[in-house]
Amino acid sequence: MTSLGDLVDTLLAGPSPAPIVTAGDPVLRQPARPYDGQLSAAQFGGLLAVMRTTMQEAPGVGLAAPQIGVPLRIAVIEDPAPGSPETLRARGRVPQPFRVLVNPRYEAAGPGVAAFFEGCLSVPGWQAVTARHARVRLRGQDETGRELDEEVEGWPARIVQHETDHLDGVLYLDRAEIRSLSANTHVLERWSDPAPEAAAKALGFSLP
Repeated sequence: MTSLGDLVDTLLAGPSPAPIVTAGDPVLRQPARPYDGQLSAAQFGGLLAVMRTTMQEAPGVGLAAPQIGVPLRIAVIEDPAPGSPETLRARGRVPQPFRVLVNPRYEAAGPGVAAFFEGCLSVPGWQAVTARHARVRLRGQDETGRELDEEVEGWPARIVQHETDHLDGVLYLDRAEIRSLSANTHVLERWSDPAPEAAAKALGFSLP
C-alpha cells in the first residue's frame, strides 16, 4: 500500500499544475484522513505549492487535496472576485486572499440560506443551483498549525462549504437542485443574472 509520503513524492515529481481528479474516481467519495503531520515539512510545503498552482491555473477559487488524488483534509482557497458590482453584491462575493485550511469543519451560523449556480473543477463543464448556509462557523487550522475559529458569510462561506464537503467525500451535486443542471455555455448565455430566479422559472425548480 502506497504511503501518503510516497504518494506526495510522486505528485511532486510530476507535472505542475497537477491533473485534477474528476467525478467517478473513488478518492472523491471517501472521507479524507485528518492531517496530523504525516508529511515532512518539504512534502507539506510542496503539496501546498502544487495545490495553489493547480487551483490558479484551472482556474478555480478553491481546491481540496483529494481533487489531486491526495486523501488528506487539506484545502486551499483564493478568490479575486471578478464580476460586475451588481453580481458581486447579490452573491456577497468579496476578494479572498490565498489561504490554507487544514482539518476544516463548518456549521451553520444562523438560519439564512442562499442559492446560486455553483460549479466544480472535478465536474468540468457543468453548473447547478445549490443552496448553502449563508453564514458558517469555520474551525480548523492553517498551514502553521494556528487554530481557526471564525464566522464566514456570503460567497466565501460557499467556498468553505464546497471545499470542506470535498474532504467528507461530498460533491456539490449531492446538494444541488438537479433540474437546474446546466452546461457552462447555458449559464453564460442564459443564466448570468446575479440570482437564479429566471432559471428556476424556466427549468422548473424551486428556490429556498
